[in-house]
Amino acid sequence: KEFPEEAYIRELDSKTGASLKLTILNHTGRIWTMVAGGGASVVYADTIADLGYGNDLANYGEYSGAPSTEHTYEYAKTLISLMTRTKDPNGKIFLVGGGIANFTDVAATFTGLIKAIVNFQEDLKAHHVKIWVRRAGPNFQEGLAKMRACSDETGLDIRIYGPETHITAIVPLALGLANITDFPEFDD
Repeated sequence: KEFPEEAYIRELDSKTGASLKLTILNHTGRIWTMVAGGGASVVYADTIADLGYGNDLANYGEYSGAPSTEHTYEYAKTLISLMTRTKDPNGKIFLVGGGIANFTDVAATFTGLIKAIVNFQEDLKAHHVKIWVRRAGPNFQEGLAKMRACSDETGLDIRIYGPETHITAIVPLALGLANITDFPEFDD
């Protein structure tokens, strides 16, 4: 059975040259992903499953092809709305990942994502959502700086990394399977 949110994202996708995809795997899952790029989406989902958390993976999807700030906001808002419908005693994990974008402006897409995070900050706090970000590509420094400012302004637990970090290194960290000291390239 399709969720209305899946249909909504499919409709958004049909109105843009960008790619917006969403499949709900487990609507009560703890681990939610917002991954830029189809290939990266597969890598994140496989990493989560390989680490033994496939049943906790809530969604599969991607945003890519230079979506507008507004389309990214709508996509992020839809994910956060789904994520905060049910509580989990262990809280939730929101992985915002991606490789090194070719032409997607990271600062522009993160502006949309940040707008959604700010608008839903109380829900995110109430559901104990920890946000882990790993991103690179055009204007990534500006995008990551905006994300750091969002973390400071909202008080949300947002861990932010760039291309110095392996694409999926945030997954075992977010799941508590690794320590930051296991990754000397992290300058947290």
